[in-house]
Amino acid sequence: MKKLITLLTLATLLLFSSPAFAYTVKPGDTMSKIARDHHLTLQELADGNPEISNLNLIYPGQEVHTNKSSRTVEPKIKETVKQTLSNQEIDLLARLVRAEAQTEPLEGKIAVACVVLNRVENHQFPNTIKEVIYAPGQFQPVQNGEINEPADEESFQAVKAALSNQRQLVQGALFFYNPAIATSRWLDSRTTTHVIGQHVFKM
Repeated sequence: MKKLITLLTLATLLLFSSPAFAYTVKPGDTMSKIARDHHLTLQELADGNPEISNLNLIYPGQEVHTNKSSRTVEPKIKETVKQTLSNQEIDLLARLVRAEAQTEPLEGKIAVACVVLNRVENHQFPNTIKEVIYAPGQFQPVQNGEINEPADEESFQAVKAALSNQRQLVQGALFFYNPAIATSRWLDSRTTTHVIGQHVFKM
């Protein structure tokens, strides 16, 4: 009798101690949307669902696990970006945002600004906004002169958001591109963190 009670207790604990982390895909869902709705990065969601080899191919009724995987790799951080930039730095970053994301929604513009800030914090890149933006071969607007055009109001708004409440919008992303028009495909092999508008963000 004692053994039976013990077995029943164990079974009950197993049934009720684990919270449900499965989300059922609905029509119109994307992995990016599911990640945002569950306060995860796309990489965290991908790590928790290794059986989904193509993040762009999910279907209604499919179950997606929304718990954070212990295998998530945190980006290497060298220091925290100062929250106040000089007027010149803000202007330069806003000009890059306008040139790279002028047809993107505000969220996409914020994400581009965040990528630059992520690079400033990452040990693989220079320590300042100017050095990151003007690093050889990194941003097309520097090469074609678009960086010299004035920024619009929404680009300034995006930079301010990236420096405050939207700082973690594309956490871990160090690159972005539009795969529909990209002439170089080297970013295809890197890990996708987010998809916003026409831009795919990569680690």
